[in-house]
Amino acid sequence: MRHAPALLNETTEALVRSAGLYIDGTLGDGGHSEAILKRLAQNGWLDASFVIGIDRDDEALRAASERLKGYKNFRAEKANFSELARYAKENEACGVLLDLGVSSRQIDEGERGFSFQKSARLDMRMNQAQSLSAWEVVNQSSEEKLAEILWKYGEEKKSRRIAKRIAERRRLKPIETTSELADIVKACAPKGEQIKTLARVFQAIRIEVNDELGELERALPEALKTLRSGGRIAVISYHSLEDRIAKDFFREQSQDDWGYEKGLKGLPLKEPLRKATMKLVTKKPIEPSEKEINENPRARSAKLRVAEKL
Repeated sequence: MRHAPALLNETTEALVRSAGLYIDGTLGDGGHSEAILKRLAQNGWLDASFVIGIDRDDEALRAASERLKGYKNFRAEKANFSELARYAKENEACGVLLDLGVSSRQIDEGERGFSFQKSARLDMRMNQAQSLSAWEVVNQSSEEKLAEILWKYGEEKKSRRIAKRIAERRRLKPIETTSELADIVKACAPKGEQIKTLARVFQAIRIEVNDELGELERALPEALKTLRSGGRIAVISYHSLEDRIAKDFFREQSQDDWGYEKGLKGLPLKEPLRKATMKLVTKKPIEPSEKEINENPRARSAKLRVAEKL
């Protein structure tokens, strides 16, 4: 089953504004890349354009390459999206897209261990070649570190209780599967809160395994570096931690730096230490319509932010 991209029309409308190079940093099944290519074709820009799709998941790369094999001006590359500057010169790209989080394909493939609704070995690796998996995080992190992960990346209030219960259980034998972990988590939450607690815990472990927030923090300045004047970055996030990073980066880059954070307030500076490099296209994030949510419930929490290089 193909992943239904969130905010597809809103994203391509904001991003594709001229012929040139576009980078889809989170290729997935290729839905957004396909929409970018189609929009370029509709505007008569396709022959003068190229789209590079980046992903670290081999299954996603295979699926997207098959889907887009009819486009001679598309190429898929295996890499982390924080490495996107390897595929464009400075001031070259017209647009960069980052659609964050886990894809429907990864969730629906139960053996990947992303979902608490399907029993599988604890894994959650987007890149199957990396050594760190959810098994190591759950079974080898200290109780204190595990509680920190659940609080920091899942904003889970019962993080200490859950970490303690995990530590007690794994002393008897390693926790091998998603269902074993889910049973431990459910025992720590009231019945009416179990699903939300499970979602927060699995999200936190997945973020730790794949260094998702670190990837985003590294990717945004790299994306800005590749953009030409008038080029845009579009970020689709699915939880507050991702959205906050994108929001803060765009806000910082859209303001002149007068050194206030460095304690220079009040000095007679004639020029800012750094002039704004971007302008906000979306002052508030774009969210999916009720129609889209009804057709694709997984898009419910999506937020799109867009900024343009000056």
